[in-house]
Amino acid sequence: MRGMTRLRILIPGARLISCIVVAIVLGACANLRYYAHVTHGESALLLQRRSVEKVIADPATDPKLARRLQLSQQARQFASKQLGLPDNRSYTYYVELHRPYVVWNVYATPRFSVEAVPQCFPIAGCVAYRGWFDEKKAKESALRLRAQGNDVYLGGVPAYSTLGWFADPILSSMMRWDDDELVGTIFHELAHQLIYVKGDTAFNESYAMFVENQGLREWHSSRGEPAGDDSDQEMDDGFTQLALDLRERLKKLYASGVDDTAMAAGKERAIADFRVSYAAWRDKHWPNDHRYDAWVAAPINNATLLPFGLYDQWTQAFATLFKQADGQWPAFYARVRALAREPVTERENALQELLKDSNTPKAAASAP
Repeated sequence: MRGMTRLRILIPGARLISCIVVAIVLGACANLRYYAHVTHGESALLLQRRSVEKVIADPATDPKLARRLQLSQQARQFASKQLGLPDNRSYTYYVELHRPYVVWNVYATPRFSVEAVPQCFPIAGCVAYRGWFDEKKAKESALRLRAQGNDVYLGGVPAYSTLGWFADPILSSMMRWDDDELVGTIFHELAHQLIYVKGDTAFNESYAMFVENQGLREWHSSRGEPAGDDSDQEMDDGFTQLALDLRERLKKLYASGVDDTAMAAGKERAIADFRVSYAAWRDKHWPNDHRYDAWVAAPINNATLLPFGLYDQWTQAFATLFKQADGQWPAFYARVRALAREPVTERENALQELLKDSNTPKAAASAP
């Protein structure tokens, strides 16, 4: 499988999917300026989109772009016919953005907490970030949150989802990805359209990530292609585990009851230790791969750690659920829907039991 899928942000080449909840959905939102901004941003995209078929047929279209768009439509058909995902107009349009990202996401946490300052919406529930179509407005939002004493992270996003409220287009920013990332994103986002639990990001993203990964396996198999080199994914998983270990260490520090001065010093020590552990782990296991060096060297705070784990906390649980469904997508989705209807505590307990039953090893990182 291709690398960089779990983080979807921060690392060069990674991608993050932002769930933008637009006009109709934000009708009850008290923040009218944000409501107007998102409505304008979504409307602009809808006005710019062109049918993928027309873009491919246009003699002025770059042949490389035409090839990638043809691939996207093959994946779009496979998603509905073979994976049981929605058959609608999503990903049958194309938008040329003329900018590197479609959305900029702003994450925030309190200074001494690893939990996100929640951003809540009537339909989508509470998520760990707020997405902006305008980079300047995103930076202004980040400055306001930082002025309140929060740790803040801002990252550009190549793709986004309206969770099926509109026919989401393929964006020019997605063309920077490799074929697997492009195809996998279509599977991932259509999975969200099929099943989405309000306010449970880890459940939603882990489920969609499993559909993406399993869908890619079946996609390659149907085309007689090799599944790809797992080494990139192993490194990604290992680095993610290192970041999650840091997050857990900080969580324990913040719950310890020590004063702010001690917490601040402990936070700095934990981040410094993380950098040392990373260097030792990389040199032992991946001595010639420095893809994470720039991220590790950049400023790290609670907010920069938020995306880690959101996309893979329960993926192995869903893998177990898929096995229990004998690899049949309709039966699998029925079981996922049953879990989605459970209260959050019961749902997480069930997922924990599925994790225990999983026989699929998960890569871990440890310093020598």
